[in-house]
Amino acid sequence: FWKDRFKMASLARAVRVSRNAQWSRLLAKRTYAEEAASTERLSLTLSSPQLAIFANSPVTQVNVPGISGDFGVLPNHVPVLTTLKPGVVSVTKEAGDKPVDIFVSSGTCTVNADSSIQIVAEAAVPVEDLDPVAAKAGLDMYTSKLGASSDFEKAEAQIGVEVHQAMLEALGVK
Repeated sequence: FWKDRFKMASLARAVRVSRNAQWSRLLAKRTYAEEAASTERLSLTLSSPQLAIFANSPVTQVNVPGISGDFGVLPNHVPVLTTLKPGVVSVTKEAGDKPVDIFVSSGTCTVNADSSIQIVAEAAVPVEDLDPVAAKAGLDMYTSKLGASSDFEKAEAQIGVEVHQAMLEALGVK
């Protein structure tokens, strides 16, 4: 009786290990979006409440300041959904072109299996339109509010500091 039970338990364990190994191989394998296999361009939509900068525009590459790290998106990229940190979205329209740099304060980025990408920003401004004097003044103002008494005011000040520091970095100002 125990011999048969032991054989069955061993057989069941071997089947589980085999199934887990199969799943591990499938899950560990890097895959691409199948629907976009022949796509050579991305379709970019980048907007904010005030401005639509790109609307389903064909581009070759988009570099995104994701909350967990900056990343680049090329055609056939795996689907991704992330939030944005303050920084520069860099868009290359054609290979070899100078990228178009857009400062974003925060927002979301969705990369779809069909090589479309949507970036919705709280605020988006071409980097060349940023004013270094105003960015420095904003940084000074929010830095002075870091010692506020309420948690809400402290959080608001911290966000303001992060955004204005990122603006200055985008402008190359220390």
